[in-house]
Amino acid sequence: MPTLRRLKTRPEFLRVARSGRKWATPGLVLQAGSAVQDAPGDDIGIGFTASRKVGNAVDRNRARRRLKAAVAEVLPQDGRAGRDYVVIARAGTLKRPYGLLLGDLRQALRRVSAPAKPRTRA
Repeated sequence: MPTLRRLKTRPEFLRVARSGRKWATPGLVLQAGSAVQDAPGDDIGIGFTASRKVGNAVDRNRARRRLKAAVAEVLPQDGRAGRDYVVIARAGTLKRPYGLLLGDLRQALRRVSAPAKPRTRA
């Protein structure tokens, strides 16, 4: 089973935002990118963020705690080893029922892990 490794520095968050894919759901936004080369192959990198749009400091911390609990439950089974993920709280994170928040995370993981569809020009 892959182990979870925390992303802590701004460059790590920016690397995932630049290099990866993103999917938004009512409860969260998930960004996914490839892990750094020196990370162990079976690790999953995970970072959490909540902007002031979510609310005051108490609300942002509560939103991050809810996301951390959801990630601890879902990511070890559904996450891909060798990938880094950033979970971004939204205003709906606080009021979203926990079961739906888990569903949002699972849906976002499926969407960012799916192969990219080729774009066609009209």
